[in-house]
Amino acid sequence: MRHPPRHPFGRTGHLMRLFKDGAFVDDPWRSLPDGEQPGEGPVVMSLAQWLALGDARRGINTPVGVKLDAGEMVDAILPDLDRLSLVALSFPKFGDGRAFSKASILRGQHGFKGEIRAVGDVLWDQLQLMRRCGFDAFLIENEPTLRALEGGKIPVMTDFYQPGHGGAERPADPRRPWAWRAAI
Repeated sequence: MRHPPRHPFGRTGHLMRLFKDGAFVDDPWRSLPDGEQPGEGPVVMSLAQWLALGDARRGINTPVGVKLDAGEMVDAILPDLDRLSLVALSFPKFGDGRAFSKASILRGQHGFKGEIRAVGDVLWDQLQLMRRCGFDAFLIENEPTLRALEGGKIPVMTDFYQPGHGGAERPADPRRPWAWRAAI
């Protein structure tokens, strides 16, 4: 199996692979180095880089994404949400779930239609929950997660206590409006 080169979001020495629509895919996005201006092709920049562009943001004619680190709020990109094609949300460690809320806010409250990408400590058992919150792409470096997905193992839960943003679901029982079931 062919592996793509290391992705710029990864920690040094860790292979990164993009999982989207149920398969590993080539990643057309590149991380914009500090001090460089967006040019040809899709670029992902840090929130600081995006904000530093100021009014020049309006003149960018290439797909642009912004990566929000764990402590950065979605409010900072809301005025420009219609200009963004991708928002990458960071999971710095397993126990940090702030990106779940950010994805849900972007999809549910603000109707963001672009790609929401999970980056950082993305683990197999969280993928379905991430999808339900609005994530639709996962940049994975965790070796057990890579092996599980390469082997065709997909996490599946069928019953939930609330509707999600990222999948086909239906009410599980009309007598229990809080119960939802995956439409699989």
